[in-house]
Amino acid sequence: MAVSNTLSPTRAENYPEWYQQVIKAADMAEASSVRGCMIIKPWGYGIWQRLQQGLDTRFRETGHENCYFPLFIPLRLIEKEAEHAAGFAKEMAVVTHHRLVMGPDGHLKPDGELEEPLVVRPTSETIIGEAMANWIHSYRDLPMLLNQWANVVRWEMRTRLFLRTAEFLWQEGHTAHATREDAVAETMQMLEIYREISEEHVALPVIMGEKPAHERFAGAVDTYCIEAMMQDGRALQAGTSHYLGQNFARAAGIQYQTKEGGLEYVHTTSWGVSTRMIGGLIMAHADDIGLRVPPRLAPHQIVLVPITRSEEDEAAVAAFCQELSQRLSAEKAWGEPVRVHWDRRDRASVDKRWEWVRKGAPLVCEIGPRDVQNRAVTFLRRDQFEAGKQTAPIDAFLGQAVELLRQIQQGMFDAAAAMLAARTRTDITTYDQFREVFAGEDRTDGVFVRAPWCEDPASLPLIEEMNVTIRCLPLDGQDQGGVCVLTGKPAKRTAIFAKAY
Repeated sequence: MAVSNTLSPTRAENYPEWYQQVIKAADMAEASSVRGCMIIKPWGYGIWQRLQQGLDTRFRETGHENCYFPLFIPLRLIEKEAEHAAGFAKEMAVVTHHRLVMGPDGHLKPDGELEEPLVVRPTSETIIGEAMANWIHSYRDLPMLLNQWANVVRWEMRTRLFLRTAEFLWQEGHTAHATREDAVAETMQMLEIYREISEEHVALPVIMGEKPAHERFAGAVDTYCIEAMMQDGRALQAGTSHYLGQNFARAAGIQYQTKEGGLEYVHTTSWGVSTRMIGGLIMAHADDIGLRVPPRLAPHQIVLVPITRSEEDEAAVAAFCQELSQRLSAEKAWGEPVRVHWDRRDRASVDKRWEWVRKGAPLVCEIGPRDVQNRAVTFLRRDQFEAGKQTAPIDAFLGQAVELLRQIQQGMFDAAAAMLAARTRTDITTYDQFREVFAGEDRTDGVFVRAPWCEDPASLPLIEEMNVTIRCLPLDGQDQGGVCVLTGKPAKRTAIFAKAY
């Protein structure tokens, strides 16, 4: 299909600006009047809600309960865990006053200084730890498996919609366990859930790995992550799971009485996925026309666009759309009724069609008088836009609709997986080759380099000058060992090197 509605710029012309234009064209979000904060519009928030539902279902299945903790955290709690506080200090927003008064110049100004400053939640380990210390008394209270859906604030200086904003939405899980083994098992279980949701719902293949020591969450013993490749070859950290050991338990005084009558500190974990995942969806799946949404996350999986030219047409087309909508809604995909939207707005049909194409609705159906007459459905697969429209008898379309959605979901994952495989270099063995791969200005054909690393912190300046980071140490059991690609020293671990968001 000839395309005259290509976004400007395209991915090849200016990838960062293309990303912003996709969000605008899909009407997902926009910058607010509050510096660094975004307004998530209904289509973008609908995608987030679908992601929430997928995660929440898995959390319930694994025994976790949702709860909610205050947005404000007393400074004294933050100070209890020194390494944690230091890790977030530069990003913390702080409330110091509790009211406004009118000044002599006619402008409102803060007044009523607080006795103790309150930190606007950057993450909740400290305040949840305080509560756990009050709730946990005996081994019978363990494990404690909590999750909260919340907003957090990290005062970022350079922001980008969904990827990095001063305020964002996320879930944060917090658990307490009697033993290290139980806590580590929890950490890895949640990492696997994140992999499952990313690959099976977002259609985003990921590399599961351990963060090197210098990239761990502040105060954690071990941090694990899932890393995804975007279409420009950069990495995106799509989710993290942390084993916190007894560090936060000691700081908060979370102890339990053992079966033998002694007192022990619990072992805690924390883990989270945020609206950043939607940024990953955009950068992994969108094209030069607009967004493409995997069917499992699409707020509307099938959109019906009526095409009429007269009142007589409108009545006949409306009746046909009503029938089609009802019959499609009776079908189930992934255990849920197919989500059908009949666009009845008083707008030009061609404008509505392009709007849903750019929003990335998986299947867009155009229903006109000829379709009514022939009892047929003319539809467009968003993942195969260039192939153009197809037409099928209504019963045939109904019979294949769910399978089409499954094909689109799988096809989007397969395309992203093929890109990840094709652009992961395993043949880089020397630092000169490494520099050649990552040298120069930012490009749209970036790669991951998978190579041995000696785990020596002294090697890090060699990659920092190229804006390259160690994304993770993969957990796939394929450590190749050998000679460190940066230093030439013996290496036991394999690392993923990449430029990242």
